[in-house]
Amino acid sequence: MTINEVSADLLVDFDVYDPSLASPVDVFQERAAELRARGPIVYSPHYGGHWIVTRYDEIFRILRDAETFSSYPNNLVDAGQGKFIPVEIDPPEHTAYRQALQPLFGPARMKELEPKIREIINELIDGFARSGSCEFVAEFAHALPTRVFLTLMGWPLDDADRFSEWTDTALQGIPGATEEENARARADAAAKVFEYFGAFAERVRSGHEDPDSVTAQIINTPITMDGEKRLLTDEELRRMFFLLLIAGLHTVQGSLGWAMVHLVNNPTQRQALVDDARLVPEAVEEILRIEAAVSMGRRATRDVEIAGVNIKADDQLLLLLCSANRDDSEFDDPDAFVVDRGSNRHLSFGAGPHRCLGSHLARIELRLAMDEIHRRIPDYALVENDPPIMHGTSVRGCVRLPLVFTPES
Repeated sequence: MTINEVSADLLVDFDVYDPSLASPVDVFQERAAELRARGPIVYSPHYGGHWIVTRYDEIFRILRDAETFSSYPNNLVDAGQGKFIPVEIDPPEHTAYRQALQPLFGPARMKELEPKIREIINELIDGFARSGSCEFVAEFAHALPTRVFLTLMGWPLDDADRFSEWTDTALQGIPGATEEENARARADAAAKVFEYFGAFAERVRSGHEDPDSVTAQIINTPITMDGEKRLLTDEELRRMFFLLLIAGLHTVQGSLGWAMVHLVNNPTQRQALVDDARLVPEAVEEILRIEAAVSMGRRATRDVEIAGVNIKADDQLLLLLCSANRDDSEFDDPDAFVVDRGSNRHLSFGAGPHRCLGSHLARIELRLAMDEIHRRIPDYALVENDPPIMHGTSVRGCVRLPLVFTPES
């Protein structure tokens, strides 16, 4: 659909990649609330024009209807120069990829990792607890999911900085660069990732890497496609690993950063977690609900009506999960962080066939991190002259977060 075909009352000037939406912490949510007040679906002229869906029922419906709403493209910009697997593959092909990954990221396997994850968390806190200060993102929020995920996948921890640089560029581009320069930078980052994983897959096949790692199991486990069993191709592996890398490193980091800022500013809620660790699991669900860092993309495969608005085949849609999670038709007092909210049907991990495979791992990392942080450095505070730095785009997060606290004796 062209902008000339859109009713004027549905037009909004909203760019999910606008750097000004990154800080302060709540500015993205404030803008999302304005869009939600305009209606369940509005239209932005940016990136060739796309619909923005703001309310819970409509987003839930779209996520569950993969036949009408294709998951490709999932982004408004082409970060990977092709499809990420399996998130940008529709059923029935998607089912084969999903079945190959599901056992490796299921709840039972993730539960087995808990002791190791808690060990990593305490090793990281050991690194700064006696100093009375830390840069929380670099020393913990980024380091935790990086160590956990690279250990799980069997990828070298020494390469963490390279992974971070590549995925940062794929998600955010280069600060201050033009749209054309960012497109080139994203393509270059994707090419470097694909080259790295191609070489790593070859080392696995030649017996030079751990044969029991998740990566080796993905490489060596056949999928059933069109009734025939076969191994994943190198191209499929590269695109699958790139997606797992981005998902594994960035979403937990953003949730941890947002949680710390919120709890500093709401000391009564923080104290509740310090006093009673049994509240942490529900608090984690509320952290996930109220921030919801990811905005998902979908494409209409046919003409369809959403909330009284006619969407044409091939129209692109952007689903603001953070807006759905603050929809007052689904949640009581939706803008309030309620530690013991109870029933919490948030959409932060999506819904339907593409629901996040890593949800169990993310929950465990967040829960154990909140446990240990509030046990060991419970009086953390922001640094007044060095405030948090957030980043925007379709996967929002925290770049820098200096904290001070009473040194551990």
